[in-house]
Parts: sequence; structure tokens; C-alpha cells
Amino acid sequence: MSTQIEEQPETEEETEPETEPETQSPGERRREKKRQRAEAREQEVEDALDEAEEAVELKVFRYAPEVADKEEPRFDSFTVPYHKGMTVLDALIYARDVYDSSLTFRHSCRQAVCGSDALFVNGRQRLGCKTQMGDLEWPVRIEPLPHQDVVKDLVVDMEHFYEQMHAVEPYFDPDETPDGELEEQRQSPENREKIKLSTRCIWCGACMSSCNIAAGDNQYLGPAAINKAYRFAMDEREGTDRKQERLRIVEQEHGVWRCQTQFSCTEVCPKDIPLTEHIQELKREAIKSNLKFW
Repeated sequence: MSTQIEEQPETEEETEPETEPETQSPGERRREKKRQRAEAREQEVEDALDEAEEAVELKVFRYAPEVADKEEPRFDSFTVPYHKGMTVLDALIYARDVYDSSLTFRHSCRQAVCGSDALFVNGRQRLGCKTQMGDLEWPVRIEPLPHQDVVKDLVVDMEHFYEQMHAVEPYFDPDETPDGELEEQRQSPENREKIKLSTRCIWCGACMSSCNIAAGDNQYLGPAAINKAYRFAMDEREGTDRKQERLRIVEQEHGVWRCQTQFSCTEVCPKDIPLTEHIQELKREAIKSNLKFW
């Protein structure tokens, strides 16, 4: 007789179902990464401010006419870690890169050559790349150039300024050129010294912005354009007829005679050009050209 052992059915261990990890939407992931970057940036700023000997507050003019809720002009404050040798442009770049990437201003060479970063700093026209933060009173107030239409934040419309510069026809026009193809058109050292300072103009517009006459007379040529006319009119290589024509341009109603010798343009020029003196000398030249001796 055979005995059969009934096989007991194996009981499966009860296991809890695995829970799938929560999935985030692409938008949520982007927001999370943005939040993490913001936290990391805030920590970097705190560390930089702790390590810096001093911190300077910038009060920066803001205006974005094409952005909702930003059409009204205002001032934003940024706290920037200060270091010796820091310029206004350095501080603005830090504020833009660390705090607000929408902060808008012009800059290029950072060597006071391009003239693109002229600003109104603590109530005076200055080049951002040339102005030391250590030479200013804090907090530092930064605005766009006065008497110019503001495009956005610290950027102004320079179109009118360029039109005035081109109005004096700023190019060399001699009566004669040397016969030899490689022969130089010589200039005496004395004449070169006379016009040397006028050639330093970098078209920054600081002088035009500081001029009260230019603020009230939109047709006034302005100190920069008149200085450019001086540079060519006083060059001994300029043609005689061309010089007379150039003098006629600057002695018009809205030319040199509108200048009231306030010296504001000379005071703010970042290249130390004696603009007011050049304007007065062109006045004297214009008078002499109109004198008749019989």
C-alpha cells in the first residue's frame, strides 16, 4: 500500500507593491533648477560680501518701456563687494551678472577709448570704465546721460549726437595731395601740437549732455561737433577753400555763437580736451575770415 503525501500548495509571500517615484513635469524641473541656482547664487554673494573688506551700494536707474510693470522709471539698489581698483563699470557688470541679467548698459573696450559707457554718476558725466569707486561718495547713484532719450535703463539714444558730429563733415579735405604714391603729406610738429588735444575725442557724448545750451537748443551743433570742426579747420594741410566752408558751417546761428563759455563741457570731458577754448578760437577765426580790408 503506497502512501501519498499530499503536497501542500506553496503560499506566496505577500509583498507590498513597489511605489513608483513621483515624476515631475518639465516645467517643475526647470523651476526647481532655477530655484537651486538662485540659492547657490545667493550663497556666493553672501560669501563674497563676507570676504570683501567693504560693500558698496549702487542705486541704479531702471526703465524698460516695453516690459509690463517696468514702464515707470525707478531706482534699484544692488550691494556689491568692493575691492581696490574697482570701477563703476566693474560694479555694474557684477550687479548684472549676479543680481539681474536684465540690467542694460553699454560698454566695450574698458580702456576709456570707445566712449560707449558714458554715464551720469553722482550728478556728473563720467566714463564708467575710468571712474574709480574709491573716489566717489557712497552710495553711488548711476543714471543715464541727461538731455538724451532713454532707450532702456542706462542706454540712451545717440542718433542725434552722431548727426551733429557728421554735420561738420568730419573728414580731411586738402587742396593738393603729394605727387608720389607713397609720399607723405607732411605736417609741422608745431601744427600737430596745436591740434593734438582735439584729436582725442572718443564721441562719448558727455560734453553734449552737460551743455545747458544743447539741452535747450536741439539744433545747436554742440561742443563735440565743434571740436571736431576745430581739428580739421586748424590743420595746416586742410584746403583753403575747405577751411572757409567749414568755418561757415560752425558760425551759423546754431553754431559757435550759441556757446556761453560755461566750461561745463571742458569740466566733464574724460580726455581733458579744452573744448571751450577751441570753440572760442573758432569764433575768432570766423571773425577774421569775414574781415574786409580795402
